[in-house]
Amino acid sequence: MQKKWPSSAKPAQLRSRAEARLREQKKLKADVAKPGGDSRRLLHELQVHQIELEMQNAELRQARDELEVALENYTDLYDFAPSGYFTLAATGAILQANLTGAMLVGIERSRLVGQSFGRLVSAEFRPAFSTFLEQVFAGKAKQSGDFELACKGQPLRFVNIEAQGLLNGQQCRAALVDITARRFAEATTTQLAAIVNSSSDAIIGKDLNSIITSWNAGAEKIFGYSAVEVLGCPILRLIPSDRLQEDVQIMSQIKRGESVKHLETVRLVKGGRPLDMSVTVSPIWSAAGKIVGASIVARDITERKAAEVALRRNEALFSALIEQAPVGVYVVDAQLCLRQVNPRALPVFKNAHPLIGRDFSKIIQLIWSSRVAYQIVARFRHTLKTGESYQSPEFSERRQDTGLKEFYEWQLQRVTLPAGEHGVVCFFNNITERKQAEAAQRRLELMTASNRKLEQEIIRRKTLERALKTSEQQLRQLSHEILLTQEAERKRISRELHDTVLQTLVGISVHLASLTPKTADNPTSLRQKIARTQLLVKKSLAMVHRFAVELRPTVLDDLGLIPALHTFMKDFMKQTGVRARLTACAAVNQLPIDQSAVLYRVAVEALNNVAIHAQASAVEVQIKKLPDWICLTITDDGKSFDVKRVRRTKGNGRLGLLGMRERLQMVGGKFSIKSEPGHGTTVTARIPITSKGAEKEGKWSLET
Repeated sequence: MQKKWPSSAKPAQLRSRAEARLREQKKLKADVAKPGGDSRRLLHELQVHQIELEMQNAELRQARDELEVALENYTDLYDFAPSGYFTLAATGAILQANLTGAMLVGIERSRLVGQSFGRLVSAEFRPAFSTFLEQVFAGKAKQSGDFELACKGQPLRFVNIEAQGLLNGQQCRAALVDITARRFAEATTTQLAAIVNSSSDAIIGKDLNSIITSWNAGAEKIFGYSAVEVLGCPILRLIPSDRLQEDVQIMSQIKRGESVKHLETVRLVKGGRPLDMSVTVSPIWSAAGKIVGASIVARDITERKAAEVALRRNEALFSALIEQAPVGVYVVDAQLCLRQVNPRALPVFKNAHPLIGRDFSKIIQLIWSSRVAYQIVARFRHTLKTGESYQSPEFSERRQDTGLKEFYEWQLQRVTLPAGEHGVVCFFNNITERKQAEAAQRRLELMTASNRKLEQEIIRRKTLERALKTSEQQLRQLSHEILLTQEAERKRISRELHDTVLQTLVGISVHLASLTPKTADNPTSLRQKIARTQLLVKKSLAMVHRFAVELRPTVLDDLGLIPALHTFMKDFMKQTGVRARLTACAAVNQLPIDQSAVLYRVAVEALNNVAIHAQASAVEVQIKKLPDWICLTITDDGKSFDVKRVRRTKGNGRLGLLGMRERLQMVGGKFSIKSEPGHGTTVTARIPITSKGAEKEGKWSLET
């Protein structure tokens, strides 16, 4: 690098200055001895050269200090510049960055050097940045582009990058300007423009001279004019002639910085047709803070006006309906003040005056207790706040003002009042009289039911009395029949004893009397008489045994029910020729003797009936053990009979059935009989199992 001398340090000037300084020094050294001529000249040159060097050194130090100050100033300007500066390699690696650049990407400058700048760019913009960097190193022209930075821990930033390659062709310098606010402002402006264009309201801009400067799609739809037709035209073409002064007053307020809000007025649409509108006018401020125009937002309120008219008609109709409602109706507003009460509701509030405009919570406290009044007011507040309707269950309380208990049905609905605020309407019906009538009806029904039950009880008791009388008659009849039967049985036994046993004993006596000493001479005749006597004795024994068995078989007491039935059924088959089968569980023999005797008598009576009446060829006797019963069934295949008719028959024909039933009832048993044509007859007897009886299981059967 060629050395550049300061303007004050040219060689000729420097030498002149050095010689002048040397002459001054010689004057000060006048007493010094004078040397030879050559030596003096050489010394002079050396002195002059020394002075030149000293002066050059001083000027160089001054230039260095000035250069350091300039470098420091340049470094400050570089680091604290409003733009970020980066020196990038052709690969995109960061070689150098100023403090502003490091702050833009949110990374310390010491950690930033060596990183790839492309990694600081969001993934969406990286391909564009790579192309941008290639264009920078491909030519000498400056390149510019907008990119999005996405650095970890930093919000998204938009930057404009201007870059140009250096002379060495290996590096480039890039300047970054943060345009995030500008991009957001542009996006906001675009969004606002879209909102304005998509708004259904007419949004119009005008200057202070009332010249239209902007016209959105909503204005086109409402007024019927396109933007081309009205831009640059006075806005007075949209105002009826009788309302021109209105615009003057509006502009006067705008120039004072005031807004006009929701002014209901009339404007003209294309064709001159008037239209009801709500207009809001606001001043437009410039960047310098001056009012430069006005923004108008106009809304078509034709439908709303029509709705208001309809609402007023509906309000009148609503008031008429409330007045003529068949139930009590009253209305409270958002402050819970009573606003309207129909004639049917007035009796409820008869002790509260005044009514209209008064706090409803205070009115209700005059009528009901504090507890009830609090609950009612809370329900009103809830409906007013949430809009939820309320259907009360049956309400009954004692009034505080009259002391009477009253019943009501009531419901709440939130409504919109004429002033636009919410209110609550209460529909109620005083059902006290109905409840009293229902209570009287219930008492009457209760008394009627009691009378009916009493009548039923009287009928039941009369029926029981008749049944008791019938039972007594049956009992007397049964006792009479039993006595007759017993007498007949005694007569039969007496006749049997007289005709058989007595005659046999007489025959034995005659045979014994014939055994006189006269017959001893004839042994053969003696033996024959003894033999005939023995036969008579055996026959007498058999008859006595048969009588004893018929009265009470000893095998029943000695061996139990099954052997006794077995013995009887063997004789039954021999005497009648009817096939009989016995099936029984071994547990039957464990029954108490009284129960065994009952089952035996029932079985014997049933088998005797089979022999006498059934004309059967086979009969089956079964004794089964059920969970709580011992069940005896006698089934035959003979002819059937009408059970009901036999039971109604008086006389000995039904004595056997009554006897079986009575015997079973004595031990807590049950008796039934079933007889059907073609199926024979089945007699069933059940005896409850006692704690001692029927513990063993097993079967015993007999079939012949």
